[in-house]
Amino acid sequence: MRRSERMVRLVRQLLDHPGQPLSLTEMAEAYDAAKSSLSEDLAIIRSVLESEQAGTLHTQTGAMGGVIYQPGISMGKAEKFISSAVDRLSHGDRILPGGYLYMSDLLSEPAVLRKVGVLFAERFMAESPDVVLTVETKGIPIAVVTAQMLNCPFLIARRDHRVTEGSSVSMNYVSGSDRRIQTMSLSRRSLKEGTKVLIVDDFMKAGGTVKAMMGMMDEFNAKVVGVGIFMETAEPEDKLVSDYTSLMSLTKVDEATRRVVIEPGNYFS
Repeated sequence: MRRSERMVRLVRQLLDHPGQPLSLTEMAEAYDAAKSSLSEDLAIIRSVLESEQAGTLHTQTGAMGGVIYQPGISMGKAEKFISSAVDRLSHGDRILPGGYLYMSDLLSEPAVLRKVGVLFAERFMAESPDVVLTVETKGIPIAVVTAQMLNCPFLIARRDHRVTEGSSVSMNYVSGSDRRIQTMSLSRRSLKEGTKVLIVDDFMKAGGTVKAMMGMMDEFNAKVVGVGIFMETAEPEDKLVSDYTSLMSLTKVDEATRRVVIEPGNYFS
């Protein structure tokens, strides 16, 4: 195998397995190359990734030593992505009853979701979450890509209990501007005591849904290590959750004039 071909295969393997330890021994066998040659290739890849601020490679020592690719994004690219999302969402025809916005089209684009996953993974990587949790339905794609970037499982708190989940923990909570009482449930088998949990969701107004997920984690004796929100609302200012990271903030929705004002969230502050 030519070195140029091996480099391409290495890059593809790293990008396909973010956050996952890759054995140098196994890669040497797969590419029929000496470990020293692979180490030189990986050093070049690491240098390019860091110069582009697209992540980094962490080296693992020991008999089964290898590398882990941790995705990343430069502040400039992050700001450009958020600015683009703000522009796309700041249209009056997206206004839904109750001051909500239609965002499903944006959250169904793989390129958008991947960047959201990278942003949340980079922000919460140091917390080493064991699992990513969301509530169905629109937060699911965000949880999937974030879990992929962190190389951990994801869980979905269901609106309705399902027989296939076995025995479960259920919680009632207040959600939405109309103060509706809703229920979420999670299988008792899904979490072990002491699990570190990252909560993500697509939209947060007062924070009732996120607060309920945090309360549910108390029932499992699990530790919430972070909360990532795609979009929050500026009002109410005093939310039920104080410690969270948002990518965007919906500051004004005027249904009469069809005016929408969105600003970058607290991710950059």
